Amino acid sequence: MKHISARAFLLGITFFLTLSSLWALSDQELLARVDALVSYYDTDFSAEYIIVQDRPGQSRTTTVAGIFRRDSSDTYVIIVMDPVMNRGQGYLKQGDTLWFYDPQSGNFNSTSSTARFQNSNARNSDFTRSTLAQDYRVVAGANETLGRFNTRVLTLEAVTPEVTYPRMKIWICEDGFLRQTEDYSLSGQLLRTTAIPEYQNINGYYVPRGILMVDELRGAVVGGVFVRERTQITINRPSFTGVPDSVFSKTYLETVSR
Repeated sequence: MKHISARAFLLGITFFLTLSSLWALSDQELLARVDALVSYYDTDFSAEYIIVQDRPGQSRTTTVAGIFRRDSSDTYVIIVMDPVMNRGQGYLKQGDTLWFYDPQSGNFNSTSSTARFQNSNARNSDFTRSTLAQDYRVVAGANETLGRFNTRVLTLEAVTPEVTYPRMKIWICEDGFLRQTEDYSLSGQLLRTTAIPEYQNINGYYVPRGILMVDELRGAVVGGVFVRERTQITINRPSFTGVPDSVFSKTYLETVSR
């Protein structure tokens, strides 16, 4: 019993020191820490994303996509593998330019990072590296409990017109991970709420295990109650093995769709 108590005491001290160190950061520094935990500048990243879209009153749809990221050069490739009708569709991000490839026509068309991904509640910008500290300034901060988490809540305003949402509210846990976000229009209308309850550790790199996005505007009345659209993203088989340079190209998207 004494051994257990001593161990619990040591764990408590470690937790306190970690929490104290994290909360000692300025709110803007805290944003940079959030970015650093889920951006991978020293390695490539790839994974399978299963994106389940629930529209009240309609059938559930599932999209399976392979994602390859190279954060050091701000590029990614996404290949849709399912459903069959969309198989081979792809996205190529190169800096500020985002291309959508349609295998039926064989054409590449420029698209926006703010556009919906495969008509889900996810946006194309959700699949790239995190740049909160670069894109936003903190206008307010407070400590708040979010379920079982002690969090720092930051209210953000964009410093660039290139972002998907001009205003955000985010909840950062004591371990430095982002746990919830609320996305707002410029007028202050709540547009989307996102929850990230759990992260997975892959050889020292951290990846969300699942992401839930709730559209605060779109939905339908079911049984007399307004039910919002929601998108559940599950991230499977994350890898930090190097990806060949040839993958980040239009030629690759054309080749894999055949």
